[in-house]
Amino acid sequence: MEQFLSYTKEVEEALHNNQPVVALESTIISHGLPFPQNLEMARKVETIIREQGAVPATIGIMDGQIKIGLTEEELNVFATSENVHKVSRRDFAHVIAQKELGATTVAGTMIAAELAGIKVFATGGIGGVHREGEITWDVSADLTELAQTNVAVVCAGAKSILDIGRTLEYLETHGVPVIGYKTNTFPSFYSRVSEFGVDYQIDEPKSVAKSLKTKWDLGLEGGAIVANPVPKHAELDYNEIEHVIEEAITEAKDHNITGKEVTPFILDKVKSLTDGQSLETNLALVYHNAEVAGQVAKAYKEV
Repeated sequence: MEQFLSYTKEVEEALHNNQPVVALESTIISHGLPFPQNLEMARKVETIIREQGAVPATIGIMDGQIKIGLTEEELNVFATSENVHKVSRRDFAHVIAQKELGATTVAGTMIAAELAGIKVFATGGIGGVHREGEITWDVSADLTELAQTNVAVVCAGAKSILDIGRTLEYLETHGVPVIGYKTNTFPSFYSRVSEFGVDYQIDEPKSVAKSLKTKWDLGLEGGAIVANPVPKHAELDYNEIEHVIEEAITEAKDHNITGKEVTPFILDKVKSLTDGQSLETNLALVYHNAEVAGQVAKAYKEV
């Protein structure tokens, strides 16, 4: 396995010395934001994690290897290149074997993080069951990965374009704990609220870390969600964003947008319909998740 893993010096030393490390995805860089905002975001997220006393490890696939940590030059490649593969579990073998450029999704980053021995991962929002998923069977591989991979995902809930209720039902069925960080309501990405609750509210990084460590010490396989609401100053009104999302979903249907093209189409439409406010909210929640993930990773090494 080690032949497929490549580490930056900073990350390699941190893992060797049992220091806290936080995994970061690369899809948000290559597919989530335009250049140069994507590169600025990637740098800032890494800085925030370092400020919490942890080491950032942005993960991507290049030259037939899984990069655990990206150099400044490599970050720039992901920020500026076109035709970058979105890599989930099904895509790893092909992209590595063909030595193509691959940005890891939530699921892909979880796999790589576990291979490297990293327990905490910061992202924006997880994928889930799509609206009308009972008809389309469109269910994100993020959920199956959470059911089997021992990594905690700090996120602002599930992307609000999804069916949050069914997403939470799937997580419950597969024994994935949903921890609300300083909240008893499951956040809906752009908003701090939704119609659904969490399994447990925990208000301190140390308590979150204790819960995670106990789960894995018991041999209970699978990940965990640490649902961290977007900061109040940046959130969008829940009812207003719901209206916008419904409009975007209708347009996606009208254009016969399906499969993995649905999410980027709808997110781009939401950005347009909110005059760019959704992008600012997205950035704010990513930075907040990085901060909390850094704190949880540090606490995990201390419990």
